[in-house]
Amino acid sequence: MADLAFRRRISDRFAILTFSLALLGAASMIGYHLGLFIPRMLAVRTLNGDRGYSFGDDFYPIWVTARQWRSEHVDLYGREMTREIQTGLFGHAVEPKDPMGRSTDYRQFAYPAFTDLLLWPAAFLDFPRLRLLLALVLPILTALSIQFWILALDWHISALRLASIVLLTLGTYELLEAFFAEQPGLLVSFFLAGAALALRRNRLMLAGVLMSLTMIKPQVTILAAVYLLVWSFADRERKRFWVGFLSVSACLVAASLWVWPHWIEEWLGILKGYHRYANPPLISVLLGPWLSVYVGPVLIAVALTLGAILAWRTRRAGVESPIFWWTVSLLLALTSIALLPGQAIYDHVILIPGILLLLQGWRRLRDAGSVSRILLLAGAVVLIWPWVSAFALLVLRLLTPALSNSDAIFVMPIRTAASLPFAVIALLGYARLAEVRSKS
Repeated sequence: MADLAFRRRISDRFAILTFSLALLGAASMIGYHLGLFIPRMLAVRTLNGDRGYSFGDDFYPIWVTARQWRSEHVDLYGREMTREIQTGLFGHAVEPKDPMGRSTDYRQFAYPAFTDLLLWPAAFLDFPRLRLLLALVLPILTALSIQFWILALDWHISALRLASIVLLTLGTYELLEAFFAEQPGLLVSFFLAGAALALRRNRLMLAGVLMSLTMIKPQVTILAAVYLLVWSFADRERKRFWVGFLSVSACLVAASLWVWPHWIEEWLGILKGYHRYANPPLISVLLGPWLSVYVGPVLIAVALTLGAILAWRTRRAGVESPIFWWTVSLLLALTSIALLPGQAIYDHVILIPGILLLLQGWRRLRDAGSVSRILLLAGAVVLIWPWVSAFALLVLRLLTPALSNSDAIFVMPIRTAASLPFAVIALLGYARLAEVRSKS
């Protein structure tokens, strides 16, 4: 009995220490992002002659298009609408000989038309008020998303540990970028987490409906959505999921066609030209400018093929099975490196389930052998590096301000941002391999 009480005290003290360090790490990254990174970014924008909205710039195209179609019939994807979006974001339209080398279709409306139908209430506020509202709402929804994923994974943790995870997650560079830009992908993340929790609670119709709402950014959840559809087709008892998903999706597409009869072909045209101003996926970016052209598409095809094979083999797994959540998490992680543009660090919010799954089972992975321990250590370094380096940079700035302004030192807290998805994929893959070996 005394031994149990002693262990409980140690556990409580460790939880308090973890929360304190989480608070320090999150505060350091927020200080770095808002106090150093954003001011430098705004200074660069000013030097380039851009004087429009920067805070909330990712939500602005949705707001301005929703505001326009409520009052008059407009072409969401036309040149005039693109120029209006650019004027709001930069203070001027992007001309053919833009000094920054931006194409004339840069920042055009690239969402499915039903995005405006779903988010039309945003048009009732002027944009300065809307972005203040979103600055409060989006972090709350993201915190709820983390809680939803923890419940979906059936992970039982204390309130203090949950608070530590939420603090550290909200205090990552990726999410701070998403909050500042007011990225609609945060809404997608919330719908996705809600769908996951609904699946765990066997509310399949609700899960399908919420999953269909993630299609406002289909590239973010397309792999997971296809897997869940295949999963629901594999068992008659799961049909409520595909019924909910397909019926709501059909209604959204039909309603959009009624308002904008040609939106599908116009939107597909936008997607074809997206590569002109968006970076290629991370797999290609890390290969460099020459290899990315030839090797990048091959690696992307291999990654997607492996994902498809794994999804097909696990299509009969139930939501109570760890392999089901492993498949969903891995497909989301593969999405972050194979489908999302390289600059879309803010969409790495879809790595949350994979990271939580690894945190939940880190002891099993630690005990799986020396290779797994090395991978865990490398993954931990990649994960905690931004908070540690942000704290170190703030301290260095107090001691030697000139040295901290060096470009090489200034970007230290964001050095591992592009490495995190690969670390998650490697650890998820090895965790599954170790589990299979242990059963054989």
